[in-house]
Amino acid sequence: MATVADGVVESTIGPECFINRELSWLEFNLRVLEEAENPENPLLERLKFLAIFSSNLDEFFMVRVSGLREQAFGESAPQDYAPDGLSAIDQLKVIAHRTQELVARQYRCLRESLAPALEAEGFRLLRYADLVAEQRERVDRFFKERALPILTPMAVDPAHPSPRYHNRGLYLGVMLNRSEGLGPKKLFAVVQVPQVLPRVVPVGGGGAGEMPFVLLEDVVSARLPELFGGFQVESWCTFRITRDSDVELLEQESDDMLKLIEDRLKARARGQAVRIEIAARADDVLTRMIIDEEGLQAGDDEQGLGYSEVYRIDGPLDLTAIWELYKLPGYARLHDKPFTPRVPRGLERRGPDIFSVIAQRDILLHHPYDSFDPVVEFVTSAANDPRVLAIKQTLYRTSGDSPISRALIAAAESGKHVTALVELKARFDEANNVNWARQMERAGVHVVFGFLDLKTHCKVSLVVRQEGQGLKRYVHIGTGNYNPTTALLYTDLGLFTADEAIAEDASALFNLLTGYSQGHDWQRLIVAPNDLHRRTIELIEEQAERARQGRPSRIFAKLNSLVDHRVIEALYRASQAGVPIDIIARGICSLRPGVPGLSETIRVRSIVDRFLEHSRVYVFGPDEEAKVFLSSADWMPRNFFRRVEVMFPVLAPDLVGRILKEILPVYLADNTRARELRPDGVFHMLQPGAGEPARRCQIEFLEQRPAVAAGESQIEAGG
Repeated sequence: MATVADGVVESTIGPECFINRELSWLEFNLRVLEEAENPENPLLERLKFLAIFSSNLDEFFMVRVSGLREQAFGESAPQDYAPDGLSAIDQLKVIAHRTQELVARQYRCLRESLAPALEAEGFRLLRYADLVAEQRERVDRFFKERALPILTPMAVDPAHPSPRYHNRGLYLGVMLNRSEGLGPKKLFAVVQVPQVLPRVVPVGGGGAGEMPFVLLEDVVSARLPELFGGFQVESWCTFRITRDSDVELLEQESDDMLKLIEDRLKARARGQAVRIEIAARADDVLTRMIIDEEGLQAGDDEQGLGYSEVYRIDGPLDLTAIWELYKLPGYARLHDKPFTPRVPRGLERRGPDIFSVIAQRDILLHHPYDSFDPVVEFVTSAANDPRVLAIKQTLYRTSGDSPISRALIAAAESGKHVTALVELKARFDEANNVNWARQMERAGVHVVFGFLDLKTHCKVSLVVRQEGQGLKRYVHIGTGNYNPTTALLYTDLGLFTADEAIAEDASALFNLLTGYSQGHDWQRLIVAPNDLHRRTIELIEEQAERARQGRPSRIFAKLNSLVDHRVIEALYRASQAGVPIDIIARGICSLRPGVPGLSETIRVRSIVDRFLEHSRVYVFGPDEEAKVFLSSADWMPRNFFRRVEVMFPVLAPDLVGRILKEILPVYLADNTRARELRPDGVFHMLQPGAGEPARRCQIEFLEQRPAVAAGESQIEAGG
């Protein structure tokens, strides 16, 4: 199905067999929007999903659309075609059309559903003109004391060049007429709405349980005559520019990657504009001035491309601001019920330390249902344990107040050998990682940054401990980041182990990352970019061969995205051989399931719910012979070829059984938050059949009672 020539793999499957990855991503964001529309979700959780939809779309434009734009309009960009046959400009057109539809739907949800429901609960969005005297006095005081000292009115004329609008900054564009004093008769000017101030400004005056508020841009717009004294305001509107923000480092040379990243972060704010959002009522002249200045496509260009990067918004711009309402205290009944992560199975009764427990058995952690605390304890205990000689740690996305990073600093200061692989290219977390890298370097941690042309995306922690006359290594390896905050929001799986082969491989992995050490004979870990792609296809082909021989076979893959066309082709071959294949893809899926003669045995689902489905689980073979792997990698070209990733086996029979019998079946039984992908590329929400109970996997995981851990009796487990 694929041929290789000069190192380039060409597909022999027609483009109709693939779903465009960008359109597939937009359909994922639609599933997020559907959660905002779903009246079964608590009100403020619906608001949260509306904000996530906006945040997701911002990143999509900053990274994916900007890349397509460079392909389509760049002077030297290659004019590649996607596996589904669309050129870059074709993709931009269909993306623009579909995005316009989705944004219109988002704002309908806000106006027609969420806004009335919020008002019924006391959240009343007011206009400045509607405020009573006491409220106006309060808002005027806020403006004078907190906003006015920050605001900068900026005229745009030959003496005052157009400002460089900040990426995702909110601005007021103003058309002015001079009534007296200096300046031209007509003037265009802008004011940036301060990002350092809250968008939601409480105005008081409500009854018990009420929260009347105005938006910051409305407060500023009411004082435009004061900001532009001597001019009359003819019209004004809000607008917002989205810019190319992908930090591209390939083929660049630098003696100091940390400095290079810092320089690129500064350049990010000055990237090429890729989208403008502007109030629907905006004056056409004002709109044209901005889009022409930024070089944006308006759909009416002389080239006749029919592609518009202008989004007219009927409502407040940048709905990520509604996070401020979501985070207000005192509205617990409008949120999901709180939960306390349980103690992971096998760690209920500790020995003298966590290492003594791991030495006895492997331990599986299923976050957020299982507490992330043992992972933090693993590193902090190592930092404090006098028998620990060395700690080696990868850090991809850390929290702002990272207990892991602080523990590494403490370990280094106490004289331990500490190495931290900090991935500076973790998209949109670069600044946070730069900050921690600087702090750890000052404390004596050996900080390395991996490779210039590869992201280090694997999640591994290695502890070397003196025990008796020798050394023993302990490993934590997982599918998610070392971030206690996201560990409460993302579903991930992690493994504690003292398996010697895994530990030896983990040591070799760090040697590769820190010293380019190669030639290791990998025993347990499957590493990208070395051989993860090849081994993945081999594991798929093994199941296809079993099916051809009439033997039981199975493939299960839970991942974030499925894009790699060679893996998709291998899955098609396996399906044609009769292998039952279940795929749970949270986001992008370029595979087209259920096509007669091609993918009849493949079923694809997506689950979007309270927690972000982030774990990657791969199973090859029927239960009694299953090879079970966890991984940091999705099935995407970037994971296989442009990142350092790890897929690792689950070996302990009790843990294999837990995954096969307690985790996978619950995911596959979900019929309330799962959507099934049809051959036409559209996901359809599943519903319980007649007489069938409603199943929601995340709720069932929250309610699961820990079973007896291996080696414990019912009495020891309390029961």
